[in-house]
Amino acid sequence: MNINLWAVLVSAAVSMVIGSVWYGPLFGQKFRIAMGMDRWSVEKQAQMKKGMAMSFALQFVASLVMFYVLAVFMRVGVGGVTGNMAIAFWAWLGFVVPVKLGDAIWGGSWTLFWIGISNMLVTLLVTGAIIGAWR
Repeated sequence: MNINLWAVLVSAAVSMVIGSVWYGPLFGQKFRIAMGMDRWSVEKQAQMKKGMAMSFALQFVASLVMFYVLAVFMRVGVGGVTGNMAIAFWAWLGFVVPVKLGDAIWGGSWTLFWIGISNMLVTLLVTGAIIGAWR
């Protein structure tokens, strides 16, 4: 199957930018409160910061895998920007929302649910457009 690896790589990088904005200036404060980070000690905050590089690296690798698989789905779909955005939407609705909903129902946070699914919707639509445009 012919997958454009540049589109996958750019999609992973763009997803990191979207996540940085989403969990930073847009919803960062609400996210930190929902996670209980606002009550962390100075020591725990410092410990968290030490592991940030590894966390970002692992998230980038996970994003590469996700967007490669999404590109595979899109190769067998209708193609193009709008077609791939539709596939991305249905992947979000069929996979992301049910998993995040299960997390919220079984003891998670509804705030984290809404922040997480909305971030993934935007990310998948944007990356669907990138993969669809970059043939």
